[in-house]
Amino acid sequence: MRITLNGDARDIAAANLDQALSELGYTDSFVATAVNGHFVPKAERRNKRLDEGDRIEVVAPMQGG
Repeated sequence: MRITLNGDARDIAAANLDQALSELGYTDSFVATAVNGHFVPKAERRNKRLDEGDRIEVVAPMQGG
């Protein structure tokens, strides 16, 4: 299915957000996620089904001062 990841069109096979993150290489990363502008907590990613055209945002926290 075709989704948009951080503004870039991507084709993925995953059916849910957790699988998509793994497929896209975010398995070892601590990230925040949103689908279509709605925050999805880590505990809910496995249950968040994806649909054709969904917009996924993945943001990694930054450290600094």
